[in-house]
Formats: sequence, C-alpha cells, structure tokens
Amino acid sequence: MKPTVHIPMSVILQATAIAGVLDLLSAFVYALLEGRNALIVPIGIASAIWPGAKSSPGAAIVVGVLLHFAIMLVMVYVFALAVRFWSKLASQPVLAGAAYGLLLWATMYLVVLPLRWPTVFPHFTGTGVMEQMFSHVVLVGMPVAWLIGNSAKAACLGVPAHE
Repeated sequence: MKPTVHIPMSVILQATAIAGVLDLLSAFVYALLEGRNALIVPIGIASAIWPGAKSSPGAAIVVGVLLHFAIMLVMVYVFALAVRFWSKLASQPVLAGAAYGLLLWATMYLVVLPLRWPTVFPHFTGTGVMEQMFSHVVLVGMPVAWLIGNSAKAACLGVPAHE
C-alpha cells in the first residue's frame, strides 16, 4: 500500500481562512456591483438552514459567516484527503486548483443549491457564471491547491510540519 501524505491541520485551517475570506469578499463585491447591500450575502447563506434568517439580520449574519466557513472547511478537507491519496495533485497546483474549483462550482450550482432552492436554481446568466467560476476556480480552488500542495510537497521532502 502506498504511504499517504500528512497535511497538518494548521495548513487546512489556513487554507480555509484564506479561501473563505476571498470567496466571501468576492460575493460582497458582486452584491455591491448589483446595487445590493453586501450583508445580504451571509443572511442568504444562513437562510439555507434557517428559513427565518431575514427576520433576525444580526444573528443571521453571524450564522451565515460561520456556515460559510464550515462549508469551506469541508471543501478544503476534501481536497487535502484527495492529496493524501493522490499526491500528484500537489505537483500541479494551478491545474489541480482549477479542476477542483470547477468541481466545487458544479457541486454547489448544479446539486446543492438546486436541492435547497429548486425554484431558484439553477439560474444562469453570463455575468453570474463568470463571477461564480472566477470565485470558485481562482479564489478557492487555486489557493487551496497551492497551500495544501505546498504542505504535501514539504512532507514528501521530509520537511517537519509545524502544527
């Protein structure tokens, strides 16, 4: 059996924080460009598990941000698991990140969101798809692949991990 690569939890949390902030900031910018209040973004995220989120916006913002980062943690952890068993992903972070970002986009926009809001999703506009692709590929997939990949390469070279 092929040995697996250890990815320190500190790297997983760092990738979660970076990709989570970049993704959330991009959603804020997109909302502002549409003339909407950026705070509707975390409220919308919270409404996935809390249908009455709009009636308590302060608490919904906190719930939405926490839920966003919990989802991002799962996304990062899944990539870290993939690298543990398929270390080749670490050697091509741009390609692996782009592919993973596309997979994340497809999962969110073709499966998760339509399951939660079947009357709203899928809904595609040229601008919306480009924004979503940019966010998932460039702001999530690539940073995650780069951070996790660098950690995996260091582990393969015998560089001690710091947790």
